[in-house]
Amino acid sequence: MRVLGMSFCLKRFIAEEDGAATVDWVVGTAAAVGLGVAAVDTVERGITTLSGNIASAISSKSVNNGNSGG
Repeated sequence: MRVLGMSFCLKRFIAEEDGAATVDWVVGTAAAVGLGVAAVDTVERGITTLSGNIASAISSKSVNNGNSGG
């Protein structure tokens, strides 16, 4: 059994490109998820305020159902 030198193993490890595509996909996916989280956080604040305003406007209105009481 032949024992490989440490420098040979290190050079071979650096030269290999098998995992490069996987790393690219992981980094790209992480970036996409991060952008999605940032977008949801930004939009959520506006939606919360808007839904509160709509709820206040609706609750202050009265509805005439057409019954005249007689």
